[in-house]
Amino acid sequence: MAAQSLIAGHLQEKKGYFYVVLNIENEDGNRTPKWFKTGLPVKGNKKRAERMLNDMRREYTGIQEQQRAERIEKCEKKKRRASEIPFADFMEDWLEVARCTIEKITYSGYCCNVKSIIAPYFREREIMLSEITPKDIQDFYTEQLKRVKATTVISYHANIHSALEYAVDIELLIANPADRVKRPKKEKYIGDFYSGEEISELFKIAKGSPIELEVLLGAFYGLRRSEIVGLKWNAIDFTNNTITVKHTVTSCTIDGKKVIEAKDRAKSKASLRTLPLVPAFREKLLEVKKQQEEYKRLCGRSYCKDYLDYICVDPIGERISPNYITAAFPQLLVKNGLRHIRFHDLRHSCASLLLANDVPLKQIQEWLGHSDISTTANIYSHLDYKSKLTSANVMDNVLTLPETEAVGWQT
Repeated sequence: MAAQSLIAGHLQEKKGYFYVVLNIENEDGNRTPKWFKTGLPVKGNKKRAERMLNDMRREYTGIQEQQRAERIEKCEKKKRRASEIPFADFMEDWLEVARCTIEKITYSGYCCNVKSIIAPYFREREIMLSEITPKDIQDFYTEQLKRVKATTVISYHANIHSALEYAVDIELLIANPADRVKRPKKEKYIGDFYSGEEISELFKIAKGSPIELEVLLGAFYGLRRSEIVGLKWNAIDFTNNTITVKHTVTSCTIDGKKVIEAKDRAKSKASLRTLPLVPAFREKLLEVKKQQEEYKRLCGRSYCKDYLDYICVDPIGERISPNYITAAFPQLLVKNGLRHIRFHDLRHSCASLLLANDVPLKQIQEWLGHSDISTTANIYSHLDYKSKLTSANVMDNVLTLPETEAVGWQT
């Protein structure tokens, strides 16, 4: 039987004493020098120090071998654990871990992806966590692209990648197979929008409707649905004529239940913005405030007191829900024969009108509350045809193209 190889080590002198230095293996398998005091003065103790060095090398070799065996056993246990967990079950377990770190509306989207699409697909194929390969994931994306857009598959990829990264973090997997998968290329989104004439017509038909104010805020200020519903009276400064976007209300479905979440903060730092309150809007809001006071008087005790701070409430004081706007807006369009667009497209319409009237992208970014100007540019650059015409005119003035001669066959 071959002799056991001892770990490397040597003696080192420091301040008149011998030290034993051993190359100890850490949990990652890397060796690092570790110093041990011998308490032996250098003078006259070399042989004793060498014996101590050899004794310690034998002792720590045994300890290291035992630790290595324990690490291997631990690794094998983890592999066995991973082999016993269906990937579909792991995805659903990961949802509960992610739940603590994300917004409710984000969690709702994750649940929809995982429980309705990802988990059923992999459960049907009986793929275990330890067995999942890049090809399995790529096949899933290919299959999904037959029925949904690339943007949706990208959201599936984000969930799968995050879950597998968590599996690596808790040492169920050595590497993340999703790292080696090609996710679909993101499609450039082109939102629909109304022209100035269509917006004017929309304002006419919205007048007196239950969502008149919501339509005005969406088209004129380009507010998001969550920002409109979250708007409070303390955000309106009638003295300085400003409107500050600093509250949001979102809705989502979690475990089959509708959840409304109100926050006293904007979507992002950039979304927190103060805009001018134009005279027409000032008068409209004062009218709404007066009307709310009248409803409160007429309803008496029946009037809901929970949402007195909010602007968008119904006649009995209940706060308007985001989903109510989403449902009521297309009904308003159909009833009055207007072209179909989404409520969010009023935001795009606002941007298109600003661009058409030569407002720079930087100012539009600030008006809409985008975190990055690249977001504004990517979404609305297709509308900025005027700037392209300007560029073409500049180039036409700078460069002279050669005159074109008639082209034909020489006879």
